[in-house]
Amino acid sequence: MEQIACPRCRAPIDSGYYDTGGFFPCPSCGTSCEINVFPAFVRPISPGAPGDALIGDEASCFYHTEKKAERACDYCGRFLCALCDMELGGKHLCPACLEAGKKKGRLIDLQRHRVLYDSVALRLAIFPLIMFWFTLVTAPAALYLSIRYWNTPTSIVTRGKGRFVAAMVLSVLQITAWAFGIAYFVSLRR
Repeated sequence: MEQIACPRCRAPIDSGYYDTGGFFPCPSCGTSCEINVFPAFVRPISPGAPGDALIGDEASCFYHTEKKAERACDYCGRFLCALCDMELGGKHLCPACLEAGKKKGRLIDLQRHRVLYDSVALRLAIFPLIMFWFTLVTAPAALYLSIRYWNTPTSIVTRGKGRFVAAMVLSVLQITAWAFGIAYFVSLRR
């Protein structure tokens, strides 16, 4: 069970002071406090199977009143069922706090996008084929990206390594063509 902190000194206040029906001095700083909590706050939540139906006087999910609460949101304190509980960086968030944190940029651990290096490498290998001279620069760059980012996560949706392989094959072919072309022109000059 979590403890509530004093609003002034942030020292934890013992659960014996909860729901006393009046004000009391903070044991640490003496600030006058009153703490009223729901009974479910002091009672440990017994997790059931995800999506268990609410029975008796158990705490219910804020978003699904017919579902049993599994835990509370670490930001706003709303009770959440297994469906609504979203874990991010060790914290448990409700959908509203996740959306608000995404919009305000407060959630550092939230990945908003990923660079798909396999797609970048493949584009570097394919697009310059239209203008052949660009392959002198893009083929080694595509080969480097394919090798360097081989083990990085590609997409949230699992994809294979086919794009990396295609980019590597095209890049090696382009580099080989340049090597033979340069060797051919050097041999003509002799």
